[in-house]
Amino acid sequence: MTNQKTLYNEMPEVELIVKCQQGDRQALEVLVKRYQKIVFSILYQLAPDWHDIADLAQEVFIRVYRHIGSLRNPKTFKAWLNQITINLFYDELRKRPRKISTISLDRFSDDDDEPIKEFPDLSQGPDEIVLNQELSSFIRKAMDELPEQFRVVIVLRELQGLSYEEIAESLNCELGTVKSRIARARARLQIMLKNYVDRLPKNQNNKVLGTLKSAVSY
Repeated sequence: MTNQKTLYNEMPEVELIVKCQQGDRQALEVLVKRYQKIVFSILYQLAPDWHDIADLAQEVFIRVYRHIGSLRNPKTFKAWLNQITINLFYDELRKRPRKISTISLDRFSDDDDEPIKEFPDLSQGPDEIVLNQELSSFIRKAMDELPEQFRVVIVLRELQGLSYEEIAESLNCELGTVKSRIARARARLQIMLKNYVDRLPKNQNNKVLGTLKSAVSY
């Protein structure tokens, strides 16, 4: 039994997916374990104020179980799973109040090959702690004001680290559409962040500018 469990855990993904398509429950369990954190992460980053994220993540895998037989190319499973997750988000969004809070997007990279997820720690003292908290709150508000289609591509690109091609495949849209949405989302955030920085006292302004210098080009 232990050897069989190890065999499944070490099984290549394509083979695992094929077994899932053949109705193998153990293969499905392993697949869920491999991807449940990613699914939960995407949903949480899109809507952290929703209190039923765990239930929604479970619903994603119920949909996977029901429809995995229709997946023609097992190598595209990750994009297919992302598509199911995003579609579920949109389904739920239509049922709920339109305004939701979104997790802070810490900073943005102008280098398309290197999405950045970590925000430099400014907490050198009480003033810096307050400044960092205010900045995070402002970024959350800015993200909240983005249209859902912009928020989705930013989460997939900057927080999940997907390439433009992977995002296009996940959203079932053209590569140019993805690039356009990301560019427009960054432009909006850039303007909102600049307005925030411009209102700060000069001493704080310099600290924030130093933090955001590589994130947003003014």
